[in-house]
Amino acid sequence: MCALKTDDDLDQRPYRSISEVSELVGVRPHVLRYWETQFSVLRPRKNRAGNRMYRPEEVKLLFRIKDLLYGRRFTIAGAKRQLLEDRREAPQVEIGFGEAVNKLVLHEVKSELKRLAVQLRRSATS
Repeated sequence: MCALKTDDDLDQRPYRSISEVSELVGVRPHVLRYWETQFSVLRPRKNRAGNRMYRPEEVKLLFRIKDLLYGRRFTIAGAKRQLLEDRREAPQVEIGFGEAVNKLVLHEVKSELKRLAVQLRRSATS
């Protein structure tokens, strides 16, 4: 099992797979999928293949959920209430458009545009 040293270690990559996150957090993948059904704030994106891809913020949230459930022995309902309370107390930060765009999305868009360009060239010569 991997241990995180700092938040910077977590922020090095924009997305992590469920197996990587499972190892980082120290719970099995089915537990992560179950937590998704229980905590509405936890919504990892899925890639084209349907695989969950976790952002650093979601991994931090998973560590918080694990601490509440396993460390502080909260129930699921109690952990939900605590997370809502944490969100109310946290200062609201607006995320700019530049932060929302990431390399993975840009790479997928670029690949799709290349595929479409090839398809258009083929249809133009036919």
